[in-house]
Amino acid sequence: MSPAVLVAGALVFMMALPLPASQPALPTADDPVLEARLNELAVDLRCVVCQNESLAESRASLALDLRAEIRGMMRNGLTDEQVLESLVARYGDFVLYRPPVKPLTYALWGGPFVFLLIGIGLAAATLHRRRSMPEPEAVSPEALRQAARLLRTDPVSPAGQAPDVPGTPRPPLQQER
Repeated sequence: MSPAVLVAGALVFMMALPLPASQPALPTADDPVLEARLNELAVDLRCVVCQNESLAESRASLALDLRAEIRGMMRNGLTDEQVLESLVARYGDFVLYRPPVKPLTYALWGGPFVFLLIGIGLAAATLHRRRSMPEPEAVSPEALRQAARLLRTDPVSPAGQAPDVPGTPRPPLQQER
């Protein structure tokens, strides 16, 4: 086989590699106005499978089914509010990216502010505690001289004795056998 045929075959093979990874286009409505309404509504809805994606972004099969169902509701003349009410009745407020403020969702809406206040309080308490700590005592010149003397001496003398430290008893000398 000639090198040109091998190169051409390799190019065809490499160009075909992405084909299995590609996804089919999402089905769209025949009416572009209806499709625009669907996309506008789907951005504000959460995919119940993916949970961190909007219904407009999700490629999950349930998301595709929900978009098709919403498209059908819109074709049947339901308003956006009626479609939202239908989805909330089925999936709860979880399906909305911006759930309404009501007693059940107070923690959701107020939680970030409560945690922010707790963090500010902890930071203020820590700063107050640090400011109220006593200043370290000044080191006397005698203590500095003693530290310098200790640093200049060997920590272990050749006979295995500890260096002289004032105020500490000396261990008895051991005789070599």
